[in-house]
Amino acid sequence: MLLAASYYFYMGWKPVYALLIVASTLVDYAAALLISQSRGAWRRRCWLAVSLSVNLGALTVFKYYGFFRGELAALIGEVSWLPMVQVALPVGISFYTFQTMGYTIDVYRGKHPPESHLGIFGLYVAYFPQLVAGPIERWGHLGRQLRSCQRFHYPNLAKGARLILYGLFVKMAIADNVSPYVDQVFANYEALGGAQLAMGMCLYSVQIYADFYGYSLIAIGSARLMGIRLMDNFRMPYLSVSIKQFWARWHISLTTWFREYLYLPLGGNRVGAWRWMANIAVVFGLSGLWHGANWTFLVWGGMHGAMYLAEHGLAAVWKPGRWAAAPGWRLLGWAKTVAVVTLAWVFFRSPNLEHALGMLSRLVDWPSGGAQGIQPGLATCFLLLLFGAMEVAQRRSRFDRWIGAAPAWLRWLAYAALVFGIMALGGLSPHPFIYFQF
Repeated sequence: MLLAASYYFYMGWKPVYALLIVASTLVDYAAALLISQSRGAWRRRCWLAVSLSVNLGALTVFKYYGFFRGELAALIGEVSWLPMVQVALPVGISFYTFQTMGYTIDVYRGKHPPESHLGIFGLYVAYFPQLVAGPIERWGHLGRQLRSCQRFHYPNLAKGARLILYGLFVKMAIADNVSPYVDQVFANYEALGGAQLAMGMCLYSVQIYADFYGYSLIAIGSARLMGIRLMDNFRMPYLSVSIKQFWARWHISLTTWFREYLYLPLGGNRVGAWRWMANIAVVFGLSGLWHGANWTFLVWGGMHGAMYLAEHGLAAVWKPGRWAAAPGWRLLGWAKTVAVVTLAWVFFRSPNLEHALGMLSRLVDWPSGGAQGIQPGLATCFLLLLFGAMEVAQRRSRFDRWIGAAPAWLRWLAYAALVFGIMALGGLSPHPFIYFQF
């Protein structure tokens, strides 16, 4: 039933693209079995290569082919010998391909035996709560739960419903209310001054976090209703005091995937200094490219990688020691981290490098520009303050546990306030989840 529901869920977008999930499922299911049954190391590597080639090939055709073809044409001129391929990007392709690749790699490494039940493995690939935008789960965590019998348990219902409710509030009342202002700022940046641009950039930082965080909460809560525990994808990333800490708290499932399947196989930090810096550059560069086929994403990843290396180098030279825990030092680190993340989001949000650089160049024009009426309303400002206060209050505990520890009268008052916020203050226009495009 869950497998059928998951395919029905995905086919609500474009039915034909469900064939891609079927193909990825069958290839990785067969490859894992053949890897386990093969005796020679060469044969095992061959079947692993088949799995990786199919998954990365699908990503290349649907996500990167047009970008690479355009860049090659700009470099050498005529490329008519390369066919023009115009296809819609399948929703969630970057998520489920990485999930299946991780499964096959783990089987190759001997971390767990291959799954013999095709239906169970198919559900692992297509499980609808996290199919289109993660979290990117490992077989050892999600697959084993799908194999076991899950029975109705009231605490799962309560915790799941709390997460869904708060996720809907964060998405609809926060992200969707901020979205129109952000769209206007990025569309009219040439007519705005630095103050309005800075505000728009800060609000986009809020929007993308609330949008993706809201989806993750809904996904985790939906799975929890069925007794399935998905991994946390966020842990208050905007309270980080360094870029390293930010990436330990932001999109955790992707960060750990790159660490386990790319950074460590490249040698991690067990190599020389120059090789380690190259490893960091590769990881952050590919992390940017994972998000989209555009130079803006590469620059976004490069900015984070450069600051990561800069922080490491400064710590090695300066050796802050006991100063690192001082409130003033941590406040400075937090301000620096938020500033770098916010500036990098400009490249993430902009359609091209010219647009991003144009926005950043106008930041020096601090007085407000000529465009009037581009400002968040009073209700939006109140919601932002409320969201910030709730995030700080939950810094040591997730929402379901945090509100669950409150007295009953306070819990139900919070539930009523969240429902009111969703119904009365939610954005009037539909806004697709930002990470659906990846």
